[in-house]
Amino acid sequence: MKVGIAGFPRSGKTTVFNALTGQHAEVGGFTEPGKVHLGVIKVPDPRVDRLSGIFNPRKTTYAEIIFADFPAPHSTGADGQGGSALDTVTLTQMRETDALVQVVRGFADEVTGESPNPVRDLTNFKSELLLADLVLIEKRLDRLKKETGKEYERALLERCKQALDEERPLRQLPLTTEEVAAIAGFGFLSRRPLMVVLNVGESQVHDPMPAAVEDWLRAEALEGLLLSGKIEMEIAGLEPEDRQAFLDDLGLQAAARDRFVTAAYRLLDQISFLTTGEDEVRAWTIRRGTTAVKAAGKIHSDIERGFIRAEVVHYEDFVRHGSEAKCREAGKFRLEGKEYLVQDGDIIHFRFNV
Repeated sequence: MKVGIAGFPRSGKTTVFNALTGQHAEVGGFTEPGKVHLGVIKVPDPRVDRLSGIFNPRKTTYAEIIFADFPAPHSTGADGQGGSALDTVTLTQMRETDALVQVVRGFADEVTGESPNPVRDLTNFKSELLLADLVLIEKRLDRLKKETGKEYERALLERCKQALDEERPLRQLPLTTEEVAAIAGFGFLSRRPLMVVLNVGESQVHDPMPAAVEDWLRAEALEGLLLSGKIEMEIAGLEPEDRQAFLDDLGLQAAARDRFVTAAYRLLDQISFLTTGEDEVRAWTIRRGTTAVKAAGKIHSDIERGFIRAEVVHYEDFVRHGSEAKCREAGKFRLEGKEYLVQDGDIIHFRFNV
């Protein structure tokens, strides 16, 4: 699962990236054209912690998210009032993500002194994504004029183009499963799930999300999170035993990192099923609505191909009753077939034969 972090110059997106991943990527600009900072972080899951304490396995593995920090545009536009077009290389890299996060400046620009204008930056970024998708569609429609037998694709792209002309992101366009599959290869950016991070100064860390930003997010049906990238980067650089004292000094209950990762996980409609044993306790990431046989394939293609059944007990039932044997006695242990829809927190053992 790959989440791209984007934003306009001096929004602090690399600082946010460092805060999330614990890395030390250079802030203030990318020195190599086309370079992307990559970082892998584990998704906090107290269920994995609890099960690991019970089974004492040789290995404990959490679900993971890959974060990619993309270069910002090199200029702020001819009028200095927002973002310029994202370059082709960056757009191509962004199309390889599963979701996008826009980091928006919520503090005075440290170079120009300009006051923050988050709604403007949100609107400009939205326009960039719409324009990038529109260019792709118009090029494809031009080619389709010379081809026959592509009426279905042409009609679908015309619908997409109309939505973009109306300044509606494609994620807001109702599509069937067949239609989604038909346009998947285009990598439309405005179809990507999007989360907004308002990056504020230390003095604003306890403030609520500004009303104007809340209204914009509500109108776009998007999720937003307010944090201070600089503070979070400092927290990420501390030893674990020192973090809580630092948080207490700031009057914060917890680092925003966990909230961010959880929100990103939810943004992609991801859930985790669990496997347990002496060798490993592990969380496996799947999309909500995945069948048992497809979940088996997440572990290994041989398990999917030779699937017989899934032995399932939910985490809450396992913890409540204390063992698999007691779950059986309580009727909480189930045998499920290929079409069973896996639930978040299911502990599963797959039976298979290849």
